[in-house]
Amino acid sequence: MSDSRVASQIAAALRRERGARFLTQHELADLAGLSQSAVARVERGNRMPSIPLVERLFAALGLQLAVGVEPLESHLDARMTELASRPLTERIEDLGLDRVIERLGDLPHLLAGSTAALLQGAPVPVDAVDIAVRWRDSTRFTAWLRAAYGQRWNARWEEFGGLHLEPEEPGEHRWRTRYGEIRAQMCDELPESIEVRHGDRGYRVVPLLQVELTDPRAADLLRRHRQRQAADRDGGPPHPRQAARPDDGAGSAG
Repeated sequence: MSDSRVASQIAAALRRERGARFLTQHELADLAGLSQSAVARVERGNRMPSIPLVERLFAALGLQLAVGVEPLESHLDARMTELASRPLTERIEDLGLDRVIERLGDLPHLLAGSTAALLQGAPVPVDAVDIAVRWRDSTRFTAWLRAAYGQRWNARWEEFGGLHLEPEEPGEHRWRTRYGEIRAQMCDELPESIEVRHGDRGYRVVPLLQVELTDPRAADLLRRHRQRQAADRDGGPPHPRQAARPDDGAGSAG
C-alpha cells in the first residue's frame, strides 16, 4: 500500500465527511484549531499527512481513524470491476477527453497509453489523458501548455509545480492544465494508429499491441485485466505468481 494511495484515500474520506456535514474548509479548520491551508493540503491528497493531524481533523467531525488491511492491490481489482460496469461514454465524459482534444486543436498527436486502452474497451483506470507527441512539435506543445496554465508534476515533492514546462527539461512528462491532466509520450515519429468511434465521434489511437510495447504502466493494467478475465472463466482468482508472469503475447483488451 503506497503512501500516495493512502493519502488519496484519506483525502477522499475527509472531503466526503466534511461535505456530508455541509462544512467549508475554513469551518472545519476552526473546529480543529488548524489553518484552512492545512485542511486543503490533506484534502489534496498529494502527500501523506501526519497521523496526529489526520486524527485531529476527523475528531473535529466526531469521527476516529480506523486501520485495516486488504490483499495487495485488491483496490485495483475492485476499481476495474466498477469501471467495467459503467458505460464507456460516461467514462470518457468523466475524463474530460473531448474537451482536451478540442483544446489541443491542430497540435499533431495520438491518444496513447491507458486512454487508448480505454477507448478500445479495456476497463482500466485512467487518471490523465495520455497522448503521443513528436519531439519536433515540442515547442508547440510547450506553448500550448503555457496557454493552458500548465503545471508540471514534481516527483520529488509529489505535487504539481516548481519545474520547467518544456518536455526537454528533466522530469516526468505529466502536466496539470486548466482542461485536465495530461501525460505525454514524446517520440521521434507518431506510431501507426487506428480510428475507433464512439457515438458520433472518431478517435485516433495507438493500437493495443503498440500500447503494451511502449507503455509499461498501461501494459501492466492490460495484463491484469486479461488475468481477471481468465480467472472469471476458470472460476477463481489468478495465483500471485501467475499474475506476476509477463505475457507471451499481446492479445485483445476488449
